[in-house]
Amino acid sequence: MVASSPSVSKQTGWPIGFWAAELTHPLRVFQEAGYDVELASTEGGKIMMDGYSNPTDASGYSSHDVISLGYMQQKWFNDMLANTKAISAVDPKEYVAIFLVGGQAPMYTFRGNKTLEKLFASFYESGKPSAAVCHSTTLLLEAKTSKGDLLVKGKTWTGFADAEEEFADKAVGQKIQPYRIETEAKKLSGTTFKVAPAFASYAIADGNLITGQQQNSGEAAARLLVAQLKK
Repeated sequence: MVASSPSVSKQTGWPIGFWAAELTHPLRVFQEAGYDVELASTEGGKIMMDGYSNPTDASGYSSHDVISLGYMQQKWFNDMLANTKAISAVDPKEYVAIFLVGGQAPMYTFRGNKTLEKLFASFYESGKPSAAVCHSTTLLLEAKTSKGDLLVKGKTWTGFADAEEEFADKAVGQKIQPYRIETEAKKLSGTTFKVAPAFASYAIADGNLITGQQQNSGEAAARLLVAQLKK
């Protein structure tokens, strides 16, 4: 699994990172299926969850997320967050699949990240399940195959929806993201970007490319990934 290293939003000035549920809910699916999971990040080292995704945050926005809360009580989990491997040190041959965790930081740290694009494409072109959820799908706006084609060419995929961005912006009273994934995806030719109603659990598998719409879709995307591994 790959999460973003900590960053700062140029829109809001907030410290930003990964979205807790997009790590913990898929992690639970993978562990229950018997898989070992290693966590990497864009820069390596300690990573940080977005405040609104922390179930103990004063906002109460994610107070219902008992799965994340449970993981946060585990020393091994906190050690994992404190000691991630840098993506530059990841050898795809050592893993059977890749899963990109979303959050607010990927909008800055994933898009245009050539190291991550090459890593994800390496898994994808090897036929291994290659998944991205929520804002981590921003990587797919530019990621290319070794032949130079957009990785999503001819593919149907999903990611954070414009309607969901609208909801989030209104909730905090300002524009949160520097751009919108759905808007940008629909400018691309030769690919199909689909969304379900706002914040519904929605994931798509098109071949071994698996995408999930937002934080409520991580488990669904993880189950699609596990189903492919079982085959």
